[in-house]
Amino acid sequence: MEEVSHMMRLHNLRPRPGSRHRVKRLGCGESSGHGKTSGKGSKGQKARSGGSIRLGFEGGQMPLIRRLPKRGFNNAAFHKSYAVVNVSDLNGFKAGTVVNEQLLRESNLVRGHFAGIKILGDGELKHDLKVQVDKISTTAREKIEKAGGTVTLREARRIEKGQADVASSEGEPDAAVATAKPRVKKTKSRNKKSE
Repeated sequence: MEEVSHMMRLHNLRPRPGSRHRVKRLGCGESSGHGKTSGKGSKGQKARSGGSIRLGFEGGQMPLIRRLPKRGFNNAAFHKSYAVVNVSDLNGFKAGTVVNEQLLRESNLVRGHFAGIKILGDGELKHDLKVQVDKISTTAREKIEKAGGTVTLREARRIEKGQADVASSEGEPDAAVATAKPRVKKTKSRNKKSE
C-alpha cells in the first residue's frame, strides 16, 4: 500500500509558509548589508550593547511631562458606574417574581461590569414585583409600590452589616489592649558631674 504524499507525519511537520521569518544575521561582512556596525549606526549610547534610553528622556533637559502644569482634581478614579434599568423594562417578568442582578443578567437587561444596579422611573409597571437593587429613584419606588411590589436595597444591607460589626467590636474590648501597660522610656542624663 502506497503512503499518501500529503499525509501529515512527524518527520514532515513544518510551520505554515510565511508564519516564520528568517533570523536577521548581523556582523557577517559588508556585503550582507548588516556588517561592520550591524545596523546600529556609529558610536554613541544607542550603539552600545545594553545601552538604551528610557521613554520620555530628553538628554537631561527638563522633560515635557514635568514642564506641563498639573492642575485640578480628577474624580475619575472614584467614579462609580451603575447599570440603569427602567420600570417599563420590568414588565417582561411575571407577577411576584424576585428581580435581582442574576435575573436581570439572564434576561440581558444588564451586562458588563458595574458598581451596582439602579432602577429609574420611565414607563409604568403593570404587576407586582419584588425588586432587589442597589439604588432606585423616588419615582420608580412609587410606581413599584403602587403596583403592589416591594423594593429592597442591597446597599442598605451592607451598611447595616458593617455597623453591626463595629458595634460588636466596640462592645467587647480587646483583652490585649486592656491589659497592656504603658511603656516608660528611660533616659540617661549625660551631664553627670564627676566627683
